[in-house]
Amino acid sequence: MVAHYVSLARAQPVASAAVAIAVIGIATILGAYFFQYVLGLPPCPLCLEQRLAYYVSIPLAALILLGASVGASRKVALLALLAIAGFMVWNAGLGVYHSGVEWGWWAGPQDCSGPLTDIGAGGDLLKQLQNVRVVRCDEAAWRFLGLSLAGYNALISLALAAIALWGAAAAWKTRLAEDSGR
Repeated sequence: MVAHYVSLARAQPVASAAVAIAVIGIATILGAYFFQYVLGLPPCPLCLEQRLAYYVSIPLAALILLGASVGASRKVALLALLAIAGFMVWNAGLGVYHSGVEWGWWAGPQDCSGPLTDIGAGGDLLKQLQNVRVVRCDEAAWRFLGLSLAGYNALISLALAAIALWGAAAAWKTRLAEDSGR
């Protein structure tokens, strides 16, 4: 069974990379939503920013898969995979930064003090301020094996960047082979 998937990945590396990126990305976002909505751990501003790379990469991976199924140019697939790799490397850096903030290695951004919503609408300002729930970037809401969710995001993002680069390298080799065969 595993040998079948390995041979399929070797035969269609661009499509395999796109599927892996989409599936792992969706699982990661669903995990984040699980922690937020089921376990009641609201995300801080840095957590929300780390989701952006997935919101771009998942649809881009789906478009790569669609393009591979209709015979789109390898150049387009190569550029899309390089874009995903870039987003994921950036996201891994953001995850490392967020982990460092949680460990107290450096200061976090100023916007990790919680939102103030519509305080200009009147009413009891003091009561509104007392009801604000602050979600701090410098406190890990959950850890497993010493890593916070930001740490796991950094690892997942690096893995997705590596998968995207593997797919891009395969697209490059295929494109070179096609060009030399002309």
